[in-house]
Amino acid sequence: MSKTEWYLEYEITKNRPGLLGDISSLLGMLSINIVTINGVEQGRRGLLILAKNYEQIVRLESILHTMDTIKLIKLRVPKLRDRLAVRHGRYIQQDADDKKTFRFVRDELGLLVDFMAELFKQEGHKLIGIRGMPRVGKTESIVASSVCANKRWLFVSSTLLKQTIRNQLIHDEYNENNLFIIDGIVSSRRANEKHWQLVREIMSLPAIKVVEHPDIFVENTQYSIDDFDYIIELRHDPEEEIKYDIVNENKMFSDSEFGGFDF
Repeated sequence: MSKTEWYLEYEITKNRPGLLGDISSLLGMLSINIVTINGVEQGRRGLLILAKNYEQIVRLESILHTMDTIKLIKLRVPKLRDRLAVRHGRYIQQDADDKKTFRFVRDELGLLVDFMAELFKQEGHKLIGIRGMPRVGKTESIVASSVCANKRWLFVSSTLLKQTIRNQLIHDEYNENNLFIIDGIVSSRRANEKHWQLVREIMSLPAIKVVEHPDIFVENTQYSIDDFDYIIELRHDPEEEIKYDIVNENKMFSDSEFGGFDF
């Protein structure tokens, strides 16, 4: 019989030597294997465990509720956030009201790359938006995640190396295994109708699309924020405000002005 993976998270209420050993011994007596363990938040530990049947999990939950040294927080089939929390020792910050919005700061780029790579590995259509101020690491994180996910990335519009605005793809590039990157500001401010026709074609493909500056993108297209499956916000620090004032105040750019502004 194949084993099923579960995520266990508990908060330490009375820290004492040997507590982790007690948990490990309990799991051993129930014939539940530990796959990974790590601290996930201050005073909390997360574990990925393997159980042969659901009855083992029911017994484990019942016993854990009787222990006065810990408080059971989660015992469930692991979600992506759970796996990454154990792997990196911290939880991804998720918006309390908008569950599809996830927040990162620059010193969490490793966690961000890992998170996006896991999303990129999933098959089928997925539309991901990423917000952030200039030079915070948006495009570099997307490319690094593509590499981790073994995906070929294609810039439909970008300013990473030089201004890129594509009006067509070659035949082999219309591949649902490719990852398409669109800069909402570049497309909105500098593109022509041929470019927008290409964008519409790409949006209809059952592939991963990542849009930088999604708020500017939706202002100039028929798409809305509700069409996005995930919104990622990347900041230099938690207090930074993501603003587009400089874009909104400058509707038109000369080539030199636009080329010098790194979004």
